[in-house]
Amino acid sequence: MNVKSIAEIEKEIVEDFALFDSWEDKYEYIIELGKKLAVLEDEHKIDENKIKGCQSTVWLAASFEDGVVVFKADSDAVIVKGLISMLIEVLSGQTPEEILAAKMNFIAEIGMMTHLAQTRSNGLLSMIKQMKNYAVAYKMMKDNKKADHG
Repeated sequence: MNVKSIAEIEKEIVEDFALFDSWEDKYEYIIELGKKLAVLEDEHKIDENKIKGCQSTVWLAASFEDGVVVFKADSDAVIVKGLISMLIEVLSGQTPEEILAAKMNFIAEIGMMTHLAQTRSNGLLSMIKQMKNYAVAYKMMKDNKKADHG
């Protein structure tokens, strides 16, 4: 179970990015993060898991385990894979409520939106939106279970 809060993880990412002087180095770091992303099994690489609004192909799968949402993802583009790995680092292992409340401020703080092409930043927003959609679905599922047993 994830013991760090979303805010703590975001702060760590911002601190990591502060270590790099140039955006070239930051992009290298993002690509490295993508390489460390856990492998997404082929059975999850299906159309239902593709994120709409992304220029490149991004698959995002989610499961609900022990009260937290667990995300897995993959992309055919190295930068995008790095971006989704950061989102997973921040949101995976958190409760649906925490995910829905997440402001994702680290993206602006590391200057990501100003350094991504418009299509990429739209894709990034689509990834966040999809992750929050999963959180909504799992929250509803959880609330319904409580209602059934209440």
